[in-house]
Amino acid sequence: MTETVIKHGDFDSLAGDYAQFRPGYAPSIVPAVLSLVGRPAREVDAVDVGAGTGIWTRMLAAQHLHSVTAIEPSDEMRRHGAQRGQELGIVWHGGKAEETGLPSGSYDLVSMASSFHWTDFDKACAEFQRILRPGGRFVALWNPRMIELNPLLVEIEQEITRLNPEVKRVSSGRSGLTEKLTGMLWAKPGFDDVVYLEGRHVATQTVAAIYGRLALGQRFAGTAWSRICSTGLWISWSARPPVSRESKPPS
Repeated sequence: MTETVIKHGDFDSLAGDYAQFRPGYAPSIVPAVLSLVGRPAREVDAVDVGAGTGIWTRMLAAQHLHSVTAIEPSDEMRRHGAQRGQELGIVWHGGKAEETGLPSGSYDLVSMASSFHWTDFDKACAEFQRILRPGGRFVALWNPRMIELNPLLVEIEQEITRLNPEVKRVSSGRSGLTEKLTGMLWAKPGFDDVVYLEGRHVATQTVAAIYGRLALGQRFAGTAWSRICSTGLWISWSARPPVSRESKPPS
């Protein structure tokens, strides 16, 4: 049997699985994020950086924004994303958080969904400050599953560990970055008005949708546990470049 070795941070070989199995975000987070921008949705120009296969990007575009751009460094991720939601008018480009290649002062919303932990924090923040318009918002969000709330999911995770003790399954939404991101954004020159949002949502999913092509998913498929109730936590941080005195509305 040929073993496939996946390089850390290389998502090209995972693009198909991401497109098919990656969970979406709670519908409630979209209006919550857009409310921070402070202007009608139809006037908002948004860019989703590290867009992957466009799960969050399409949720933004479905709000009928003025424009939605997706930046994704992986060719395969970008290809899968561009194939989905073509009717939404999303414009896809290659690029990365530290160097988007976008014009300065062009966006009201810059988002990174489950991808900000991959960036060089200082360089990415500087780039987002460059491409944001005055009063625009940067938003970083994640959607980790709360596995500990479902005994069956806990059992499945334990079985995965038993089958492969070397596997390290740490949700990006519960990484070291999210534990200190509020303080990091407040301390970052060029950002202020840091806002943290959190919520929960419950979704019923098939085992395959949760665990993709793992053999474990095949084992549970067709049983009484073929559909699982999973609680998701959505967490979001937002910050904006300081509003200059000249651009503030008169008091």
